[in-house]
Amino acid sequence: MRILVISDYDDNYNAVRPEGELFIGLHRAGADVQVMTYGNTPFAEKFRAAGMRVIDFHPEKKFSSEAVAIIRKEIIEQDRQIIHLFNNKAIINGIRAARGLDVKVVTYRGYTGNIHWWDPTNYLTHLHPRVDAITCVSDAVKEVFDRQLFFPKGKAVTVSKGHNPAWYEDIPTGDLSEFGFPAHAVVVSVVANARRMKGIPYLLDAIALLPKESPAYFLLIGRGLDDPATLAALDKKGIRDRVVFAGFRKDVLSLVKACDLSLLPSVKGEGLSKVLLESLFLGKATIMTNIGGNKGLAVDGESGLVIPPRDPAAMATAINRLVDHPGDRHQIGAAGRVYIQENYTVERSVRELMAVYEGLFRKSRL
Repeated sequence: MRILVISDYDDNYNAVRPEGELFIGLHRAGADVQVMTYGNTPFAEKFRAAGMRVIDFHPEKKFSSEAVAIIRKEIIEQDRQIIHLFNNKAIINGIRAARGLDVKVVTYRGYTGNIHWWDPTNYLTHLHPRVDAITCVSDAVKEVFDRQLFFPKGKAVTVSKGHNPAWYEDIPTGDLSEFGFPAHAVVVSVVANARRMKGIPYLLDAIALLPKESPAYFLLIGRGLDDPATLAALDKKGIRDRVVFAGFRKDVLSLVKACDLSLLPSVKGEGLSKVLLESLFLGKATIMTNIGGNKGLAVDGESGLVIPPRDPAAMATAINRLVDHPGDRHQIGAAGRVYIQENYTVERSVRELMAVYEGLFRKSRL
């Protein structure tokens, strides 16, 4: 099986690791995987170390005759049977490059929003008739495609992004002293960038519902969270002293590990939250909303606390439980680690993706 992957690995190492390790695992399982990406990135070096060919190129524009020519040349000269495309620049140019060639086209989708059968721009990407399969990071993403009118059932398939417990064994515990939390604080990590889907206003409402004597404090990690509207809401609710903004951090995993529990108040849009996966692998007691993309990440009350989205009262209750009962916090954190290690493995992801590829060739023989 000869596969050309086109993806952008020019990002935080931990952010691209699940996808990258998936293709290294596929290569070790016997597939001939070549990767077209930026050649000077750390993960490009890891691909080379695994014996994989790296093509030092990634499209810079969605419509590029140069990119189409380069991709088409690789398909023909390297006799690729499958091209797997991981972002809109790769997808639009890759589809054009595959025109008239005997190659299967697979795209990737990692979140649930902005797919509509009536939107003509979607037919430049995932809904293009030249696309043979769409790998979805979760069942929630798959279901978005299955609901579209005129969309062939079975074309969208779920391939989870598994992790390896060994990735988290050497994560150092961060030093929270720089943030000035009081000695008695129970610190809740919230990792997100400033997007409406992350549900930060509901988090602020939940914090305002906590008892005044609660030791709960919150470390918000990510870009743009300390915007004027959020700061004004904190002052209005009288909870400014409970919240610290860390901004964008490269040591985010160390900070999450140093905190006492993890929370993500998302209201929609999540395909499969990497933040939640990381928190669970780190053994942190985790609070999550029961939106579609989080389905299956934890068993409520056993390996995590699962609450309705947009429900500050339920969020405050969950926070109080884990803050006020250290035994529950440690038990749920440990159970969450075991659950996620058993159910979200790289090996499972490799099997799922291999099954997708093999299914394409079975269909072509019918």
